[in-house]
Amino acid sequence: MTKIAIIYYSMYGHIATMAESVKEGLKAGGAECDIYQVAETLPKEVLEKMGAPPKKEHPIMSPDKMTDYDGFIFGLSGRFGTFPAQMKAFMDACGGLWMKGGLVGKAVGTFCSVGTQGGGQETVNLSFVPFCMHQGMVFIPLGYTEPKVFSYDEVHGASPYGSGTFAGPDGSRMPSDLEKEIAVSHGKHFASIAAKLAA
Repeated sequence: MTKIAIIYYSMYGHIATMAESVKEGLKAGGAECDIYQVAETLPKEVLEKMGAPPKKEHPIMSPDKMTDYDGFIFGLSGRFGTFPAQMKAFMDACGGLWMKGGLVGKAVGTFCSVGTQGGGQETVNLSFVPFCMHQGMVFIPLGYTEPKVFSYDEVHGASPYGSGTFAGPDGSRMPSDLEKEIAVSHGKHFASIAAKLAA
């Protein structure tokens, strides 16, 4: 069975919520899945002043664990059109894997959360691609495999690069049912391609 790790950073819970939907899709697609988060770099007192809720109880991912998996879907919180410093710190810790070619040929994908329309549904995902290329991983986009991505019935995240959500300017909007449905489809599609790569 294909083993996939979801690796995310979530300050206000949007990406953590989306991760559960992506996992649901991965399992429906026949993959085994574990959810991890990357280490927080901000002090507790700063997070409290920012109004960040307590973290979920997902374990912290370390680069040495990545070789146990066939693929990864990274959950990215948008920061000014790119991913956050916490995720960059994790990426920078993967130099040893790069030196050994430890991630070459593994499947990789992304999903994201941004504050507003035009806030980075595409650029957040795109900004992560160079890391994947340097590691020799195979990027699997969502594409338009899920027709709901085309929906104009309501405001929603998602792009050809991956599923997504809008948090709203003040972060109060949580992932909608439609966004979570697209995330499930994303996970299922990813699982099907990752299985072929791992065969």
